[in-house]
Amino acid sequence: MSAVRVAAQAKINLRLKVLGLGDSGYHSIETVFQRLELADRITVSVSDGGGVELDLHGDDSLVLASGPAEQNLALLAAKSYMQRAGWHPRVDIRVEKVIPVGAGLGGGSADAAAVLRALDALAPAPLPSAELLTLAATLGSDVPFLASDHVIAVGWGRGERLMALPPLPVRPVILGIPPVHVSTREAYGWLGRSRSDSPPPPTLPGDAFASWERAAAYAENDFSEAVAERHPVIGAIRESLLARGARLALLTGSGSAVYGIFDPDDQARASESVTEWREIRTATLAHVVPPEPMD
Repeated sequence: MSAVRVAAQAKINLRLKVLGLGDSGYHSIETVFQRLELADRITVSVSDGGGVELDLHGDDSLVLASGPAEQNLALLAAKSYMQRAGWHPRVDIRVEKVIPVGAGLGGGSADAAAVLRALDALAPAPLPSAELLTLAATLGSDVPFLASDHVIAVGWGRGERLMALPPLPVRPVILGIPPVHVSTREAYGWLGRSRSDSPPPPTLPGDAFASWERAAAYAENDFSEAVAERHPVIGAIRESLLARGARLALLTGSGSAVYGIFDPDDQARASESVTEWREIRTATLAHVVPPEPMD
């Protein structure tokens, strides 16, 4: 048997612009992804035999919110990888859930991407990087970025077209997790109804995310207003983070999590007095740790 451990890191969107609806029925976006230290913990083992087994652990609420095992993206990622690679060992996947589910942090996508990275590290003939990312794109818009070794990147299309950016210095992050779930499909509907015409083409200078000071000027999320209008707690989280000194605070994805990025000399402590939402203290990443072989 061979096995590896992988950290399936969460992501936030430092910028998310919705450009239009393509012929495929999917919205075209421009986004800037940033990985976080917060991660699910994945172990993937391969042995003689066949089939794929998924074992979910962690907080009961997170496991339950992850849905049926047969629909889990980590399981689908393993099956897709083996089919593409023409390699059919027995695969056992253990996922310890830490990332909040359905919050715009890419938890399910991170698990799928981690499984792809793990299997590629274990495979006798790894897939070329471009082919691995093409496979990742079939699983979801966030999966290619999370299957790459980028810590920050611009994404276009459905998020599958990536351009890596130089890593920014590590910064403390507080995530505000409200007790509401935002459906991505509904969020796109709210955004469409709030727009009177097509958005103008985005203008993003090449150095827009060259520093956290620059990033604060270009960080925005097209979903923020429409989602906060229906869930006022999201606006309250953002105001709370800004009042505590966040350099920038923004909705990630279509929600419902809101992140605040703080300067390094700030303690960025999660508030103990907040009762309307839960808070998680984490940090941005400066590099991606490769899969770790297990003895």
